Amino acid sequence: MDRRTFCLALSSLALPAYAAGEGWATRPVKLLVPGGAGGVTDVRARWLAPRLSAVIGQPVVVENRTGAAGLIGMEAGARSDPDGHTIVVVHQGTMVANSYMYASLPYDPLKDFTPLTRMGIGPLVLAVNPSLQAGTVGEFIALAKSRSKPLAFGSPGIGTPPHLAVELFKRHTGIDAIHVPYKGGGAAATDLIGGHIDFEIEGLTVLVPHIKAGRVKGLATSGDARVAVLGELPTIQEAGVRDYSYNGWVGLALPSKTPSPLVASVYRSVAQVLDSPESREYFATAGAIPGAVPPDVFAASIREEHAKLGRVIREAGIKAE
Repeated sequence: MDRRTFCLALSSLALPAYAAGEGWATRPVKLLVPGGAGGVTDVRARWLAPRLSAVIGQPVVVENRTGAAGLIGMEAGARSDPDGHTIVVVHQGTMVANSYMYASLPYDPLKDFTPLTRMGIGPLVLAVNPSLQAGTVGEFIALAKSRSKPLAFGSPGIGTPPHLAVELFKRHTGIDAIHVPYKGGGAAATDLIGGHIDFEIEGLTVLVPHIKAGRVKGLATSGDARVAVLGELPTIQEAGVRDYSYNGWVGLALPSKTPSPLVASVYRSVAQVLDSPESREYFATAGAIPGAVPPDVFAASIREEHAKLGRVIREAGIKAE
C-alpha cells in the first residue's frame, strides 16, 4: 500500500458528515480492484474509499491487482476471508462476459461472490464520424445495410461494454460491422475523429466532450431514458430499435461465504454513501445514474445479464485473445 493511497483513505476533510457505521469493521477495509490505476473501476473505488471510511470509522484502502483481464484480482477476491474486510470492485466484464469468453476461469462469478450493490449504472452513446451521411439512427442503419463493405467500429477491447453494446445493436438491427479493438476508449475515439473507423457505442465520459465540440456526431444513447448531458439525443429505443437497451455498470461484491447479516450491514454502510446528494451529483456529471440497489436486486440483474449477454457473446463468437 503506497502512502498516497493510505492518506486518501484516511482523509475525510471536506467530506459530508455521514451517520456512524454499524461497527462491523474492526480494522482497515480493502477495496480490491481487479485492474490497474486510472480505469473506471479504479476511479470509482478511489472516490468511494474516503467516504466509506467516514461512515465506518476505519481506513478504507484501494488495492489494485492487475493482469489477465481481471482474472488475477477476481481470484484473489474470491479467496478472501468472508469477514467484510475485503470488498471487490466488479463490472460486467469480470462478472458476466469473462464466463463466456474464456474456456475456463479461476473463479465462478455466480458461485464465488455475493453481489453487494451497484455503484452506478450508465448508458453509452452511439456516435459516428461527421463525414458519415447519417444524422439519425434510422439513417445510420439504412446506410450500414446499403454498403457493400461493412462499416468499422472501435472499442477499448474484445468483450468490453462498448464492444458488446455494438454486438447487441447488430443483433437487433441486422447490420454488419467490423470490430477494431483498441487498448483504450481514448485511442478508439481518436481514430473515430480521424475517420479511421466509422462509429462507436462508447461511454459518455469518453465521447461527450468530442460531441460537444463537433468532432464526432452523436445519434442516440443506449439506455432506457435520455441523459441530461445529452438531453437532445433520443435513446436507441426511441429512435426505432425495439427493445434495445444497454447500460454499463460498476459494482461491489463480497466473497460468497460472507454471512447474510454481515452482507446486510456492509450494504447499509455503502448505501449511506451512494444515496447521498454528493453521490448523485458525482455520478450525474459522468452521465450515470447513482444509488445503491439491494444485494438481491443486484444479484438478479447479474443473472439476467448472463442470459442476455451470454447469448450475444456466443452468437458473435467472441473469444478472449
